[in-house]
Amino acid sequence: MCFIWFALNAEKKITFNLGILKRILRFAAPYRKTFWISVGLAILLAVVTPIRPLLIQITVDQYISRSLVQMLLFITFIQLLLIAAETFIRFYFTYLTASLGQSVVKDLRLQVYKKIIRLQTAQFDKTPVGTLTTRTINDVESIHDIFSDGLVPIIADLLSIFFVLTYMFWANWKLTLISLIPFPFLLIATYYFKESVNRSFYKVRNAVAQLNAFVQEHLTGLNVIQAFTAENNEFEKFKKINKAHRQANIKALFAYSVFFPIVEIVLALSIGLIVWWTSGDALRTQVSQQGIVISFILCLNLLFRPLRILADKFNVLQMGIIAGERIFQVLDNPDTEAEQGKIVKNSIEGKIEFQNVWFAYRNNHYVLKNVSFNVNPGETVAIVGHTGSGKSTLIHLLNRLYPLEQGVIKLDGIPIQEYKTECLRRHIGVVLQDVFLFSGSVLDNITLHNPEITEEQVKEAARLIDIHDFIMKLPGGYHYHVKERGATLSLGQRQLISFIRAVLYQPSVLVLDEATSSVDPETEKLIQLATEKLIKNRTSLIIAHRLSTIQKADRILVLDKGELIESGTHEQLIKLNGHYASLYETQFRKQISLAQQA
Repeated sequence: MCFIWFALNAEKKITFNLGILKRILRFAAPYRKTFWISVGLAILLAVVTPIRPLLIQITVDQYISRSLVQMLLFITFIQLLLIAAETFIRFYFTYLTASLGQSVVKDLRLQVYKKIIRLQTAQFDKTPVGTLTTRTINDVESIHDIFSDGLVPIIADLLSIFFVLTYMFWANWKLTLISLIPFPFLLIATYYFKESVNRSFYKVRNAVAQLNAFVQEHLTGLNVIQAFTAENNEFEKFKKINKAHRQANIKALFAYSVFFPIVEIVLALSIGLIVWWTSGDALRTQVSQQGIVISFILCLNLLFRPLRILADKFNVLQMGIIAGERIFQVLDNPDTEAEQGKIVKNSIEGKIEFQNVWFAYRNNHYVLKNVSFNVNPGETVAIVGHTGSGKSTLIHLLNRLYPLEQGVIKLDGIPIQEYKTECLRRHIGVVLQDVFLFSGSVLDNITLHNPEITEEQVKEAARLIDIHDFIMKLPGGYHYHVKERGATLSLGQRQLISFIRAVLYQPSVLVLDEATSSVDPETEKLIQLATEKLIKNRTSLIIAHRLSTIQKADRILVLDKGELIESGTHEQLIKLNGHYASLYETQFRKQISLAQQA
């Protein structure tokens, strides 16, 4: 039978992904009641489907031909009730399957997002953000289609086909076989349609991921594109990706435009064969065949209605499984911030030890090479060096944003891996050079929506480092609405906000990526004053870009090509006349040159 062919043909494509389908169905476990009710409704709809053709046949053969008006009215009323009941059942069935799909999507999307925000930072170095956005939005949404247009609706359609065919064979098996003569053409067309659409949909998914990644990346870096007048070049790249997306969709649409006319032609041929056979039979036996003809034409329509979309639903199911496979690749990604430590301390002294630390972002391309140094509690240590020397990497490792490869990093004599991540990062306050602000109020960006932090606590922290007056100058003060990535604020203003973030949690260790070279003198003064107050009585690591700002540091570490080559106070390093002295002299000459030009 045709529905068995569909099932077997689908199995060839889906069996190898049966494990993925089972995993998806596990997310429906909390809603098993809804699932089984929808399956029950599918069975009920399948049983009810062939009743109307039977009633039509009875009406034509027994009541209309004999002019039994009362019985005709009665059976018409019964049919109206049946149509109303079937309409309600179908509505409820559609609502339940869609509701089940959305419930699973909600839970799955939460799992995916929870996983993504816990991925190691290294994952974002090699995976475009747009791709992860596609996994969280588009691919998860495809899971909804498994329930609303895939699995349960396919069961309903297959059962409907089975019961309609069963009735047809029961009513007249010869006529049924005659009407099914064109079906092999439909099965062949369905197979090629399914294969074509499946390939096209797969390409569409990939094209959507590429579009999302491209748009997200280029909108984020739009100022760079405009600054270098690269709009036309980037637009041409976008056109190529967009063209690939269009071509994939066009191929799918072409398959639809060929398949549906074939279905209509096969249906017309089947109806023609029914009329031809019954006409000959009526002439031979002199018995009216009107009832069976009308009944079988209705049955064929009931048979072809699910057949028109059954192949498409199998594709929807398969694409949902493919989307599920991509989603589970994210959920199964082992490169997450695995919680290894168990130590939780309410307070720490702030002693930092780096012992023979090696680190590479890529295999054997070491950014840090055998780095060792100590920072005593309350000490301020500056880290200097050329771009790419490994300064920021030290901070990333201390805060456990990247897993340590070789060596040991200790905090208060305890390896940082033994601390619970939340505890470790609560005690290490970080103010980065590239401050990221989210769309929302200044207050939300400072508290990061932590309900335990009150507005008064934020104001107190701002006053502590003399930034309160700066915030109040903004329109709306602490409730000033910041645009995405802090676009409406200057670099210096964003940094000042990040200073309040750091001081709010009263960290024992403070890390400052000092960047005052691109701010105006007034903001630079505020940042320097805030810095002085922040580092007071705290262990502090300062990544220095302008050497004139770190001369008061207790110690200065000089990095070059990932190696610690010098260490000492400003005066000691100048007397040493080494790498640091050369850096300082270069900057000093540059400042003199700029002053003379001004």
